[in-house]
Amino acid sequence: MIIWLASYPKSGNTWLRSIVAALMHTDDGEFHFDLLDQIKQFPTKKHFTNFTNDFEDIHEIKKHWVSAQDLINLDNKVKFFKTHHINCKIDQYNFTDKKNTLATIYIVRDPRNLVNSISNHFSKSLEESKNFLLTTRLVGGQNVENNSVKTLLGTWSNHYKFWKNNNKNFLLIRYEDLLENTNSELIKIITFIKKFTPIQTNDIKNKNIIRTTSFNHLKSLEEKGDFKENVYGRTDKTINKKKKFFYLGPDNNWENSLDNKIKDEIESELSEEMKELGYL
Repeated sequence: MIIWLASYPKSGNTWLRSIVAALMHTDDGEFHFDLLDQIKQFPTKKHFTNFTNDFEDIHEIKKHWVSAQDLINLDNKVKFFKTHHINCKIDQYNFTDKKNTLATIYIVRDPRNLVNSISNHFSKSLEESKNFLLTTRLVGGQNVENNSVKTLLGTWSNHYKFWKNNNKNFLLIRYEDLLENTNSELIKIITFIKKFTPIQTNDIKNKNIIRTTSFNHLKSLEEKGDFKENVYGRTDKTINKKKKFFYLGPDNNWENSLDNKIKDEIESELSEEMKELGYL
């Protein structure tokens, strides 16, 4: 069965995935990017090749969400998958179901700080990035390996609510808490996962996980060319240039980048969830 590592894009999912990969697939906690191959993304093309060749039509893909997960879970083993997909239902088709989903670790980030990250990642203006958060949309097809299918995001608030409300076994991790109190949040993650599958861990392993999955360390690994999941983007001078994935990280501060109009609109539209999460 699947333990989802779920989030809205640019909320720290790759960081969370790196932590879990080092936790589950090393003895010493030393992370390297090859470990990300142990925690794949869903949905991707390979999950649907038995059912369809139309990877662009969400109304075709939706018919096979659960069937694809049934195949993944034929071995009855606990496994982790990353997803940005909203946990929704379209017509009679659910994104997932109880027989395939064991639990969810959901990482969330202050939406005001998502604006800069989305702007860089998707080559959008700050105004467009704000609108990105506030509207339901499909994304997909930009990554270097070109293996993605259309992913339905929903709005930032619906994405959070739908994952929280549709999972009995749900752990919420705030990006900001993981940044400020990495060790205690790591212990929280370990305690949660241990409910479903054994983990071998100790203080030295935990320290190595924290050190080798820090933003600066991941950024340095990317600069060496070790990261395979960049997207292509457009700059003023270059079209389809591989973009930096680890961009601002902890240096991303909405107070220094957002004008009052964008800030106020985000806070107004998303106030209920932002208050619930402690962002307002």
